[in-house]
Order: sequence, then C-alpha cells, then structure tokens
Amino acid sequence: MPKSKKQSKSVAGPSKPKAKNVERAFVKKAVPKSALQYIPWHTIPLEDLNPLLQRQFVVGQEIMLARVLLKKGCIVPLHSHKNEQLTYIVEGALKFYIDGKEIVVNAGEVLCIPSNMPHKALALEDTVDLDVFTPPRADWINKTDDYLRREK
Repeated sequence: MPKSKKQSKSVAGPSKPKAKNVERAFVKKAVPKSALQYIPWHTIPLEDLNPLLQRQFVVGQEIMLARVLLKKGCIVPLHSHKNEQLTYIVEGALKFYIDGKEIVVNAGEVLCIPSNMPHKALALEDTVDLDVFTPPRADWINKTDDYLRREK
C-alpha cells in the first residue's frame, strides 16, 4: 500500500507543477515586463498646443495617461483614432459631440469612447481632464497631432 501511494504522488504530483512552470516561463518570455515608473505631474513640463489647450502625458508599455487643461471655450475638433479612450473630468465640464449625441461630462464623471468613434469636445468652463488611451497615442508622442495645434 505505501508503494502505491508513492507511485500516485510521483506520477500525479510532479507532472502538474512542470506544466505550470512551462506555462509561466512561456508567458514571461511572450510579454516582457515594462519598467516601473513613478512620475509626479509637476515634473512633466506642460505642452502648449494652442492658447486654450495644454497637456502632459505619461506613456507605459500598452497604455497612456494624459492630463489635459482646457480653458473655457476651447474646442477639440472632430477627430477619431484607433485608441480606446477613457475621459475622467477632474474639474470643470466638457460637452462631447459624439455618436449623434451631445453629452456633458462634469467633474467626477467618466466617458468611455470606443476605438474609431469620431468625437469633438467643447470646454464649458476651465477644465482639468485625465484621458487614458490604449494603445498609447503615437500622434501625440510624435507631435503629429496638428488638429490640436491650431488657434482656437
């Protein structure tokens, strides 16, 4: 009887951990770990896009967080992008023109914008907005976002 217990342990026991270890090793190689970043906002210079619009952003491996400052009356022209977007209003309010609707997003509220959905925004008051994009916005990183760099 003791021999059969040993055989059960040696047959069933070691094979499961080996499979898990192989799986974990594969995952680690397939998805490289990005570096930890700690970045206070005050260490990132504000980028002036036009007289009514400024921004800062932090880029991770597959995600981007932007802090956008809009003066009352600022218009973000109609545009779309492949990136999924979450917009959280910290202070103020933005009116979005999106999907045939007008949606006012106030402080403490979030708007989730799917990939490739055209949208436009108007700052109803001075506004601080946090935008999350996945994947990161290449046009912002490369400064090829001319639609934001016009006088508004």
